[in-house]
Amino acid sequence: MAAHTDIPQTAVVSILANYDLGGYRSSKPILHGTVQTNLLLHTTQGRFVLKYYENRSRNKVLFETDLLRYLNDRHFPCPAAFPNTHGDYVGTYKGKPYVIFEFVEGRHLKHPSATQKRALIRKVAELHNLTRAYQSRYAKYSHCYGIDTCRTLARGKAKAIGTLNAKNKLKWYEGELSKLSLPKSLPKGVCHCDFHFSNVLFTNGKFNALIDFDDANYTFLTFDLAALIDPVVWSFDHNTWPDFKTGEPILDFREARKIISEYMKHRPLRVVEQKHLFDVLKLSILFDCIWRFARGDAEGFFERRKIESLNALGRSEFRNRVFA
Repeated sequence: MAAHTDIPQTAVVSILANYDLGGYRSSKPILHGTVQTNLLLHTTQGRFVLKYYENRSRNKVLFETDLLRYLNDRHFPCPAAFPNTHGDYVGTYKGKPYVIFEFVEGRHLKHPSATQKRALIRKVAELHNLTRAYQSRYAKYSHCYGIDTCRTLARGKAKAIGTLNAKNKLKWYEGELSKLSLPKSLPKGVCHCDFHFSNVLFTNGKFNALIDFDDANYTFLTFDLAALIDPVVWSFDHNTWPDFKTGEPILDFREARKIISEYMKHRPLRVVEQKHLFDVLKLSILFDCIWRFARGDAEGFFERRKIESLNALGRSEFRNRVFA
Protein backbone atom coordinates (compact mmCIF):
# COMPACT_ATOMS: atom_id res chain seq x y z
CA MET A 1 0.00 0.00 0.00
CA ALA A 2 1.03 3.60 -0.38
CA ALA A 3 2.84 5.54 2.34
CA HIS A 4 0.59 8.26 3.76
CA THR A 5 2.46 8.77 7.04
CA ASP A 6 6.19 9.41 7.19
CA ILE A 7 7.54 7.05 9.85
CA PRO A 8 11.16 8.08 10.55
CA GLN A 9 13.97 5.56 10.87
CA THR A 10 14.33 6.26 14.58
CA ALA A 11 10.68 5.28 15.13
CA VAL A 12 11.05 2.09 13.08
CA VAL A 13 14.16 1.10 15.07
CA SER A 14 12.25 1.76 18.30
CA ILE A 15 9.33 -0.38 17.12
CA LEU A 16 11.62 -3.25 16.06
CA ALA A 17 13.26 -3.22 19.48
CA ASN A 18 10.03 -4.75 20.82
CA TYR A 19 10.21 -7.75 18.45
CA ASP A 20 12.49 -10.76 18.04
CA LEU A 21 12.87 -10.12 14.30
CA GLY A 22 16.52 -9.12 14.16
CA GLY A 23 18.30 -5.80 14.05
CA TYR A 24 17.30 -2.95 11.77
CA ARG A 25 19.07 -2.65 8.42
CA SER A 26 16.78 -0.51 6.23
CA SER A 27 13.19 0.42 5.46
CA LYS A 28 11.34 1.95 2.53
CA PRO A 29 7.73 2.69 1.59
CA ILE A 30 5.76 0.24 -0.55
CA LEU A 31 4.38 2.63 -3.14
CA HIS A 32 1.34 0.91 -4.65
CA GLY A 33 -2.11 1.08 -3.11
CA THR A 34 -4.33 3.81 -1.75
CA VAL A 35 -5.36 3.34 1.88
CA GLN A 36 -2.87 2.26 4.56
CA THR A 37 0.85 2.99 4.97
CA ASN A 38 3.17 0.02 4.39
CA LEU A 39 6.93 -0.14 4.88
CA LEU A 40 9.22 -2.89 3.66
CA LEU A 41 11.63 -3.67 6.49
CA HIS A 42 15.04 -5.31 6.13
CA THR A 43 16.50 -6.76 9.33
CA THR A 44 19.31 -9.14 10.14
CA GLN A 45 16.70 -11.93 10.02
CA GLY A 46 15.09 -11.08 6.68
CA ARG A 47 12.29 -8.97 5.20
CA PHE A 48 9.03 -7.94 6.86
CA VAL A 49 6.15 -5.53 6.24
CA LEU A 50 5.14 -2.89 8.78
CA LYS A 51 1.54 -1.91 8.16
CA TYR A 52 0.38 1.35 9.72
CA TYR A 53 -3.40 1.73 9.75
CA GLU A 54 -4.59 5.19 8.79
CA ASN A 55 -8.30 4.57 9.34
CA ARG A 56 -8.81 1.46 11.49
CA SER A 57 -9.46 1.12 15.21
CA ARG A 58 -7.25 -1.12 17.31
CA ASN A 59 -10.11 -3.59 17.78
CA LYS A 60 -10.76 -3.77 14.04
CA VAL A 61 -7.07 -4.55 13.50
CA LEU A 62 -7.25 -7.22 16.24
CA PHE A 63 -10.13 -8.77 14.27
CA GLU A 64 -7.77 -8.99 11.28
CA THR A 65 -4.81 -10.44 13.19
CA ASP A 66 -6.98 -13.02 14.96
CA LEU A 67 -8.44 -14.05 11.60
CA LEU A 68 -4.98 -14.43 10.06
CA ARG A 69 -3.81 -16.58 12.97
CA TYR A 70 -6.88 -18.80 12.45
CA LEU A 71 -6.20 -19.08 8.71
CA ASN A 72 -2.47 -19.70 9.14
CA ASP A 73 -3.20 -22.49 11.62
CA ARG A 74 -5.26 -24.12 8.84
CA HIS A 75 -2.58 -23.58 6.20
CA PHE A 76 -4.49 -21.02 4.14
CA PRO A 77 -2.00 -19.01 2.02
CA CYS A 78 -1.94 -15.58 3.65
CA PRO A 79 0.66 -13.52 5.56
CA ALA A 80 1.38 -14.25 9.20
CA ALA A 81 1.35 -11.45 11.78
CA PHE A 82 4.16 -11.38 14.36
CA PRO A 83 3.66 -10.73 18.07
CA ASN A 84 6.02 -8.49 19.98
CA THR A 85 8.01 -9.70 22.96
CA HIS A 86 4.95 -9.16 25.19
CA GLY A 87 2.76 -11.35 22.95
CA ASP A 88 0.81 -8.42 21.47
CA TYR A 89 0.06 -8.49 17.74
CA VAL A 90 -1.05 -4.85 17.47
CA GLY A 91 1.13 -1.91 18.48
CA THR A 92 0.42 1.81 18.52
CA TYR A 93 2.39 4.70 16.99
CA LYS A 94 1.11 8.28 17.31
CA GLY A 95 -2.33 7.04 18.30
CA LYS A 96 -2.80 4.65 15.37
CA PRO A 97 -2.36 0.86 15.27
CA TYR A 98 0.33 -1.03 13.39
CA VAL A 99 1.22 -4.69 12.76
CA ILE A 100 4.39 -6.34 11.49
CA PHE A 101 3.64 -9.00 8.89
CA GLU A 102 5.55 -11.72 7.15
CA PHE A 103 6.89 -10.59 3.77
CA VAL A 104 5.37 -12.85 1.11
CA GLU A 105 7.13 -13.36 -2.20
CA GLY A 106 5.14 -12.90 -5.39
CA ARG A 107 3.94 -10.68 -8.20
CA HIS A 108 0.71 -8.75 -8.65
CA LEU A 109 -0.87 -9.58 -12.02
CA LYS A 110 -3.25 -7.07 -13.61
CA HIS A 111 -4.18 -9.58 -16.30
CA PRO A 112 -4.10 -13.11 -14.87
CA SER A 113 -4.58 -16.06 -17.21
CA ALA A 114 -7.66 -18.29 -17.13
CA THR A 115 -5.71 -20.85 -15.09
CA GLN A 116 -4.62 -18.19 -12.60
CA LYS A 117 -8.19 -16.91 -12.28
CA ARG A 118 -9.39 -20.42 -11.50
CA ALA A 119 -6.73 -20.74 -8.81
CA LEU A 120 -7.96 -17.53 -7.17
CA ILE A 121 -11.60 -18.65 -7.33
CA ARG A 122 -10.65 -21.96 -5.73
CA LYS A 123 -8.85 -20.19 -2.89
CA VAL A 124 -11.83 -17.88 -2.35
CA ALA A 125 -14.08 -20.93 -1.96
CA GLU A 126 -11.57 -22.52 0.42
CA LEU A 127 -11.49 -19.31 2.47
CA HIS A 128 -15.27 -19.43 2.83
CA ASN A 129 -15.24 -23.10 3.79
CA LEU A 130 -12.85 -22.19 6.62
CA THR A 131 -14.48 -18.97 7.85
CA ARG A 132 -18.05 -20.28 8.00
CA ALA A 133 -17.08 -21.93 11.30
CA TYR A 134 -14.95 -19.02 12.51
CA GLN A 135 -15.94 -17.03 15.57
CA SER A 136 -14.08 -13.91 16.73
CA ARG A 137 -14.50 -11.92 19.91
CA TYR A 138 -13.70 -8.86 17.80
CA ALA A 139 -16.39 -9.52 15.15
CA LYS A 140 -18.55 -6.67 16.41
CA TYR A 141 -15.75 -4.24 15.52
CA SER A 142 -15.80 -5.23 11.84
CA HIS A 143 -18.40 -3.63 9.58
CA CYS A 144 -20.50 -6.82 9.35
CA TYR A 145 -21.76 -6.01 5.85
CA GLY A 146 -25.54 -6.10 5.66
CA ILE A 147 -28.51 -3.83 5.01
CA ASP A 148 -28.37 -2.02 8.36
CA THR A 149 -24.64 -1.29 8.07
CA CYS A 150 -25.11 -0.16 4.48
CA ARG A 151 -27.89 2.25 5.46
CA THR A 152 -25.95 3.66 8.42
CA LEU A 153 -22.81 4.27 6.37
CA ALA A 154 -24.76 5.86 3.50
CA ARG A 155 -26.56 8.23 5.87
CA GLY A 156 -23.23 9.19 7.39
CA LYS A 157 -21.73 9.92 3.97
CA ALA A 158 -24.73 11.98 2.87
CA LYS A 159 -24.65 14.00 6.07
CA ALA A 160 -20.91 14.62 5.83
CA ILE A 161 -21.19 15.79 2.20
CA GLY A 162 -24.23 17.91 3.02
CA THR A 163 -25.36 18.74 -0.53
CA LEU A 164 -28.76 18.42 -2.21
CA ASN A 165 -27.21 15.92 -4.60
CA ALA A 166 -26.07 13.75 -1.67
CA LYS A 167 -29.54 13.98 -0.13
CA ASN A 168 -31.17 12.87 -3.40
CA LYS A 169 -28.64 10.06 -3.82
CA LEU A 170 -29.43 8.84 -0.29
CA LYS A 171 -33.16 8.79 -1.10
CA TRP A 172 -32.53 6.57 -4.13
CA TYR A 173 -30.07 4.49 -2.10
CA GLU A 174 -32.50 3.74 0.71
CA GLY A 175 -35.15 2.86 -1.83
CA GLU A 176 -32.84 0.24 -3.34
CA LEU A 177 -31.95 -1.16 0.09
CA SER A 178 -35.66 -1.69 0.77
CA LYS A 179 -35.90 -3.93 -2.32
CA LEU A 180 -33.22 -6.37 -1.15
CA SER A 181 -34.26 -9.82 0.03
CA LEU A 182 -31.60 -11.32 2.29
CA PRO A 183 -33.14 -14.06 4.47
CA LYS A 184 -31.59 -15.09 7.78
CA SER A 185 -30.98 -18.57 6.37
CA LEU A 186 -28.25 -17.24 4.04
CA PRO A 187 -24.93 -18.70 5.28
CA LYS A 188 -22.51 -16.19 6.77
CA GLY A 189 -18.81 -16.12 7.55
CA VAL A 190 -15.80 -13.88 7.04
CA CYS A 191 -15.18 -12.58 3.52
CA HIS A 192 -12.05 -10.84 2.25
CA CYS A 193 -14.11 -8.06 0.56
CA ASP A 194 -11.26 -6.56 -1.50
CA PHE A 195 -10.15 -8.69 -4.46
CA HIS A 196 -8.11 -5.98 -6.14
CA PHE A 197 -5.25 -7.40 -8.22
CA SER A 198 -2.75 -5.81 -5.81
CA ASN A 199 -4.01 -8.11 -3.04
CA VAL A 200 -3.22 -11.37 -4.88
CA LEU A 201 0.31 -12.70 -5.26
CA PHE A 202 1.56 -15.22 -7.82
CA THR A 203 4.98 -16.90 -7.86
CA ASN A 204 6.26 -18.51 -11.06
CA GLY A 205 2.77 -18.09 -12.45
CA LYS A 206 1.10 -19.96 -9.59
CA PHE A 207 -1.16 -18.58 -6.86
CA ASN A 208 0.93 -17.92 -3.76
CA ALA A 209 -1.03 -15.77 -1.31
CA LEU A 210 -4.03 -13.58 -0.62
CA ILE A 211 -2.96 -10.48 1.29
CA ASP A 212 -4.41 -7.31 2.87
CA PHE A 213 -7.27 -8.56 5.01
CA ASP A 214 -7.96 -5.16 6.59
CA ASP A 215 -11.33 -4.92 4.80
CA ALA A 216 -12.35 -8.45 5.82
CA ASN A 217 -15.59 -8.65 7.75
CA TYR A 218 -18.45 -10.90 8.76
CA THR A 219 -21.11 -11.05 6.06
CA PHE A 220 -22.93 -13.33 3.61
CA LEU A 221 -20.50 -15.93 2.26
CA THR A 222 -21.54 -15.12 -1.30
CA PHE A 223 -20.40 -11.49 -0.91
CA ASP A 224 -16.93 -12.30 -2.26
CA LEU A 225 -18.43 -14.41 -5.04
CA ALA A 226 -20.67 -11.48 -6.00
CA ALA A 227 -17.60 -9.25 -6.24
CA LEU A 228 -15.87 -11.80 -8.47
CA ILE A 229 -18.81 -12.07 -10.87
CA ASP A 230 -19.76 -8.37 -10.87
CA PRO A 231 -20.67 -9.10 -14.46
CA VAL A 232 -20.07 -5.91 -16.37
CA VAL A 233 -18.50 -6.05 -19.81
CA TRP A 234 -14.84 -5.07 -19.80
CA SER A 235 -15.40 -1.71 -21.50
CA PHE A 236 -18.08 -0.56 -19.02
CA ASP A 237 -16.42 1.33 -16.17
CA HIS A 238 -16.81 4.50 -14.12
CA ASN A 239 -15.31 6.57 -16.95
CA THR A 240 -17.16 5.07 -19.94
CA TRP A 241 -20.60 4.17 -18.58
CA PRO A 242 -22.34 7.32 -19.96
CA ASP A 243 -21.37 6.16 -23.46
CA PHE A 244 -23.63 3.10 -23.10
CA LYS A 245 -27.23 3.61 -24.10
CA THR A 246 -30.00 2.61 -21.68
CA GLY A 247 -30.84 -1.02 -22.27
CA GLU A 248 -27.53 -1.79 -23.93
CA PRO A 249 -26.03 -5.03 -22.50
CA ILE A 250 -23.48 -4.44 -19.79
CA LEU A 251 -23.64 -7.87 -18.10
CA ASP A 252 -21.35 -10.73 -19.13
CA PHE A 253 -23.26 -13.80 -18.01
CA ARG A 254 -21.01 -16.23 -19.82
CA GLU A 255 -18.06 -15.13 -17.68
CA ALA A 256 -20.21 -15.11 -14.53
CA ARG A 257 -21.31 -18.71 -15.17
CA LYS A 258 -17.69 -19.82 -15.57
CA ILE A 259 -16.71 -18.21 -12.26
CA ILE A 260 -19.68 -19.66 -10.37
CA SER A 261 -19.11 -23.12 -11.87
CA GLU A 262 -15.48 -23.12 -10.73
CA TYR A 263 -16.42 -21.84 -7.27
CA MET A 264 -19.07 -24.54 -6.80
CA LYS A 265 -16.52 -27.28 -7.46
CA HIS A 266 -15.04 -26.36 -4.08
CA ARG A 267 -18.03 -24.95 -2.17
CA PRO A 268 -21.44 -25.91 -3.57
CA LEU A 269 -24.02 -23.17 -3.10
CA ARG A 270 -27.21 -23.91 -1.23
CA VAL A 271 -30.49 -23.24 -3.04
CA VAL A 272 -31.13 -20.15 -0.91
CA GLU A 273 -27.69 -18.78 -1.91
CA GLN A 274 -28.43 -19.32 -5.58
CA LYS A 275 -31.82 -17.66 -5.25
CA HIS A 276 -30.46 -14.57 -3.50
CA LEU A 277 -27.09 -14.11 -5.18
CA PHE A 278 -28.89 -11.37 -7.12
CA ASP A 279 -29.52 -9.49 -3.87
CA VAL A 280 -26.00 -10.00 -2.52
CA LEU A 281 -24.57 -8.69 -5.80
CA LYS A 282 -26.74 -5.58 -5.50
CA LEU A 283 -25.61 -5.19 -1.87
CA SER A 284 -21.95 -5.33 -2.95
CA ILE A 285 -22.59 -2.65 -5.59
CA LEU A 286 -24.31 -0.47 -3.01
CA PHE A 287 -21.29 -0.80 -0.72
CA ASP A 288 -19.07 0.25 -3.62
CA CYS A 289 -21.29 3.30 -3.95
CA ILE A 290 -20.66 4.25 -0.32
CA TRP A 291 -16.91 4.58 -0.82
CA ARG A 292 -17.57 6.88 -3.81
CA PHE A 293 -20.71 8.60 -2.56
CA ALA A 294 -19.62 12.06 -3.67
CA ARG A 295 -19.00 10.92 -7.24
CA GLY A 296 -21.65 11.55 -9.90
CA ASP A 297 -25.07 13.13 -10.16
CA ALA A 298 -27.86 11.46 -8.19
CA GLU A 299 -29.97 11.08 -11.34
CA GLY A 300 -27.30 9.08 -13.13
CA PHE A 301 -24.04 7.58 -11.87
CA PHE A 302 -21.98 4.42 -12.36
CA GLU A 303 -23.34 2.24 -9.54
CA ARG A 304 -26.93 3.34 -10.20
CA ARG A 305 -26.62 2.24 -13.82
CA LYS A 306 -25.44 -1.21 -12.70
CA ILE A 307 -28.29 -1.53 -10.20
CA GLU A 308 -30.87 -0.42 -12.76
CA SER A 309 -29.59 -3.01 -15.23
CA LEU A 310 -30.03 -5.72 -12.62
CA ASN A 311 -33.49 -4.42 -11.68
CA ALA A 312 -34.55 -4.52 -15.33
CA LEU A 313 -33.49 -8.16 -15.45
CA GLY A 314 -35.04 -9.23 -12.15
CA ARG A 315 -34.07 -11.80 -9.55
CA SER A 316 -35.59 -14.81 -11.32
CA GLU A 317 -34.11 -14.11 -14.75
CA PHE A 318 -30.72 -13.32 -13.22
CA ARG A 319 -30.75 -16.70 -11.49
CA ASN A 320 -31.74 -18.44 -14.71
CA ARG A 321 -28.85 -16.87 -16.59
CA VAL A 322 -26.03 -17.35 -14.07
CA PHE A 323 -27.05 -20.90 -13.12
CA ALA A 324 -28.16 -22.01 -16.59
